[in-house]
Amino acid sequence: MARRDEADKSPSSATKDSLVGLLRVVSVLIIFVVGVVIGLISTSHISRSVSIQAERFYNYKALAPMPATSCKNCTIVVNCKKEDCLSMGSFLRPKNLTHGMSDEELFWRASLVPTKAAFPYSRVAKVAFMFLTRGPLPFLPLWERFFKGHEKLFSIYVHALPGYELNVSDTSPFYLRQIPSQNVEWGSVSLADAEGRLLANALLDFSNDRFILLSESCIPVYNFPTVYKYLTRSLHSFVDSYDDPSRYGRGRYNRRMGPSIRLSDWRKGSQWFEVNRTLAINIVSDTKYYTIFKKYCTPACYPDEHYIPTFIHMFYGPLNANRSVTWVDWSLGGPHPAAFGKANITENFIESIRNNGTVCRYNSNYTPICYLFARKFDPDALELLLDLATTVMKF
Repeated sequence: MARRDEADKSPSSATKDSLVGLLRVVSVLIIFVVGVVIGLISTSHISRSVSIQAERFYNYKALAPMPATSCKNCTIVVNCKKEDCLSMGSFLRPKNLTHGMSDEELFWRASLVPTKAAFPYSRVAKVAFMFLTRGPLPFLPLWERFFKGHEKLFSIYVHALPGYELNVSDTSPFYLRQIPSQNVEWGSVSLADAEGRLLANALLDFSNDRFILLSESCIPVYNFPTVYKYLTRSLHSFVDSYDDPSRYGRGRYNRRMGPSIRLSDWRKGSQWFEVNRTLAINIVSDTKYYTIFKKYCTPACYPDEHYIPTFIHMFYGPLNANRSVTWVDWSLGGPHPAAFGKANITENFIESIRNNGTVCRYNSNYTPICYLFARKFDPDALELLLDLATTVMKF
């Protein structure tokens, strides 16, 4: 009987238990939903409060005067004119030569070549004048006169020793034209590094089409229109590159450079080159052959006399005139060319450089104009050269 009574009560009890369980679940769900709603409302108020505080903070920062600060690749200057750094003008012709790029970063950026043939702007070819100097430019007044009136047709780049600042007026074409530099030692690969640094910085301006390397002891012997026409209309670059069988040429070759660089590839030439944009890009893009020279061309092998002449001969010989447009006198012998001071400067002397009685190949013809620049001149020659600039050099 007892078991039957329990059996009779079981369905009712089970139903009651089910209702109680359902009520518990519904209660938990209600509590959960209410908690979520409260949480969302609280979060909304907190976010709004944080947003307001952040807005106040940034408004304060925007209104507060900003001090001049610098970062790795840029400089922020107080009260400077706002410039769109992504505009075509800033990309094609950087106005500020100061940057924090390493050589590796700089050379990579300089090696970029557009694949689209047409330029999206009216491009006027410019000549990049690259001055490799230890310090002052003693012939600055002569160069300033040479450049005057032709501002849209040239760019200037100066690589001086670190710490040296070129002191010129803000009206000079040399104003703010120094590039970030590193120490340079005569006869070491650091000279080739400085040359590449000048090329790479000049390549950042897409209007630069010809690139001439000059020293502080160089002078122009023709006026700007003649130089500009001569370079921009040339089908070739002007890199001195020849086979010297003596111990000062082939004698500097290191057999460990092979098989990449063979003795038959080895060339020597003047450091003072002129190249077009195509060759400039290929020079700064090279890693393989530069690395070989850096490793194996050590004193008494001088990379500045062999690296570019050999590299151009190996791969771009047909694009090169195999001569320099910078006159130098090596007649005295020794490791350095003759230097000319005040006592040497005469009208006949300058004319003998301009027209020395020889002819050279220019495109498909021959011309008596073989040299556009000359070195090596002492600072005391400046005044006499300024006097001859108008009558002889025509500027």
